[in-house]
Amino acid sequence: MRGTTMTPFQLVKDRITVFLGCAAFVWLSASAVASAGDWPQWGGPRRTFKADCKNLASKWPEDGPRKLWDIELGDGYSAIIRDGDTLFTMYSVRKQIGEQKWEAEGQEAVVALDAATGAKKWEFKYDAPWEKDMNMEFGPGPHSTPLVVGDRLFAVGCTCKLHCLDKTSGKVLWSKDLHKEFEASTLGRGYGASPLAYKDTIILPVGGEGRGVIALRQSDGGVVWKNQNSSGTYASPMLVTIDGVEQIITFADNGVSGLNPGDGSLLWNAPHKTQYDANISTPVLCRDNIVFCSSAYGNGARGIEVKKEGDAWTARELWYNPKMKIHHGNAVSIGRHVYGSSGDFGPAFFASVDIRTGEFGFKKRGFSKATCVYADKKLIILDEDGNLALAKVSPKKLKVLSKAQVCRKIAWTVPTLVDGVLYLRDRHRVLALDISEGAEQAALR
Repeated sequence: MRGTTMTPFQLVKDRITVFLGCAAFVWLSASAVASAGDWPQWGGPRRTFKADCKNLASKWPEDGPRKLWDIELGDGYSAIIRDGDTLFTMYSVRKQIGEQKWEAEGQEAVVALDAATGAKKWEFKYDAPWEKDMNMEFGPGPHSTPLVVGDRLFAVGCTCKLHCLDKTSGKVLWSKDLHKEFEASTLGRGYGASPLAYKDTIILPVGGEGRGVIALRQSDGGVVWKNQNSSGTYASPMLVTIDGVEQIITFADNGVSGLNPGDGSLLWNAPHKTQYDANISTPVLCRDNIVFCSSAYGNGARGIEVKKEGDAWTARELWYNPKMKIHHGNAVSIGRHVYGSSGDFGPAFFASVDIRTGEFGFKKRGFSKATCVYADKKLIILDEDGNLALAKVSPKKLKVLSKAQVCRKIAWTVPTLVDGVLYLRDRHRVLALDISEGAEQAALR
């Protein structure tokens, strides 16, 4: 302040404060930059299947993007996550005894791979015998995708065995058998939801009276809360903020719901009933606080407008579209539309849906059931036959810029995109492709 004389001690103190403040800012900024390129969980940084990377190629060579590496890995649908220079996923170690048949006795593995080469850094295997009622003809799994938080890695397999591992070494820090402790269901096809981090907890749907969803302490696996009467579900929970309030969106037999992440209490619910109570895809929070959910098995898609009115919440169905049936893929929200692959056990099409009306903007054939990620104003689409496409989308049109077969059938695992490198998986291999603008320019030389 003008006219105020500072003592030498005050001057030094202020300079130290400024220095520490600047250092903290630099550290925080560096941390944000360092973590911005990571893909730490199912669906990416915010579970939206969107990557922050820029400068992607505008087209690919006819045989597809440049391959960086390609490795054989065991069977599984678990997606790939990336933390710094390390990838994590899961696979099955089980003897195949016939077409679509495997021995009930077997193991599951959590594996860490070098992001630059695909080489194994470590792997952790554990016994995972199937229950008698499990029907696994579509593959032995695992289906769930690991989660990395700080130095810990969380992974749950088809038989509901949850492990917390040291991400650097693979050492077990703690473990829980969700089936024995909470009567979690394997759902016939194997547990499939991916763990979600909230503050110092991880949140998982397990199913049952008063324990439909549970929260466990990240440090030791202790129960923080258990709540709801919903069934087990393949759909992964999602953390969102609506009207300034954090909440978890779940998708189970009772439909799509918003829960208080602090105690699991119900904020709102919108029914969405299917055959076999099979709601599989992850819901999407779109603009204007509209939640998009979609299923196969005799249902379709809904747009639910969620609002807070005083202390109460409302969940109003805006529309229902019985023809938009996302089976086990994902959807991406871009502007006023949501984009995804519709198809259960018949022909599939890729479509855009107006989030306010539920009307189709376009329906495009040429892809079997597919998953997708979005970055740099482009969609990267992978269908179950292994065809990878680069596309530009608008509400009324999908323009395919490049398309090539890069994976084998069946490729149900959603791609992972970090810093211009696309990580893909089918049931035999994991591969890394360079889809950056630099790779395109190198191919033209």
